Amino acid sequence: MDILRLTVLGAGVMGHGIAQKAAMSGIKTTLFDIDQTMLDKAQGVISKNIEKHFVGKGKITAEEGEEILGRLSTSTDLVAAAKEADMVIEAVPENLDLKKSLFSKLDEICPEHAILATNTSVLPVTAIAGATKRPEKCIGTHFFNPAAVMKLVEVVLPVGVAEETVETVMNFCKQLGKVPVRVKDVPGFIVNRLLCPLYMEAAQIVLEGTATAEEVDTAMKLGAGHPMGPCELADFGGFDVIQMAQDSIYEYTHRESDRLNILYRKMLEAGRLGRKNGKGFYDYEADGTKKLFKLFQ
Repeated sequence: MDILRLTVLGAGVMGHGIAQKAAMSGIKTTLFDIDQTMLDKAQGVISKNIEKHFVGKGKITAEEGEEILGRLSTSTDLVAAAKEADMVIEAVPENLDLKKSLFSKLDEICPEHAILATNTSVLPVTAIAGATKRPEKCIGTHFFNPAAVMKLVEVVLPVGVAEETVETVMNFCKQLGKVPVRVKDVPGFIVNRLLCPLYMEAAQIVLEGTATAEEVDTAMKLGAGHPMGPCELADFGGFDVIQMAQDSIYEYTHRESDRLNILYRKMLEAGRLGRKNGKGFYDYEADGTKKLFKLFQ
């Protein structure tokens, strides 16, 4: 099945990034959110991105830029947004009850052939699919931030998904210029399963005073060839997201090694979320500079 009409739920950073990439790939796309202000902001960001990074750099013509924007519409009406969709990608906050509720509604709204996908990074896709009467057409599509740029999509296979659904979604991701990898619906999938222990150990090194966050980052960039150190990367992803991911993994495994490091909880208690509010392992200034935050005086 070809995906000709896509609906993306959630106009946040991930949602509008996926919508932008889909529209640029020739797919008629509707971006849904309950907040019109969020939709207006998302449209502005997408328009600016296309003008600055594509039209402005001569990669596409102004007319092609207008065609891309013409393929993108917005809506605060879930029924209107999803009733003709071939595929819906949910990119709302990481709350299992919210996602299950949305999937249940989409099951009633969407055409029988429509595929329902969740962009969750750690929540169980099988549980989300279980809120519908079409588990064979439910799947995970874990895009990475920024979604319009990052090449990887983890295609997460819940229990009961049909191979036809998997192949359709794999082809859809390739149409978007992405590189999809198949992974079973296990806690953390691939990337977060590997990254979370790195985040935890980096935080423990800083907590016990073995090295500063800056020294940890320098060591991993120069010694292991990482483009970003684990503390910088944690700041980029957000401590609230790391907490949610680690707690979700621990809920399934109950392994001590999967517990959230206490330093992240302390950072969150102090109102430090990472890059999103300019306060993480580093303090980030408006001009793009950063300074190491002294955790303990």
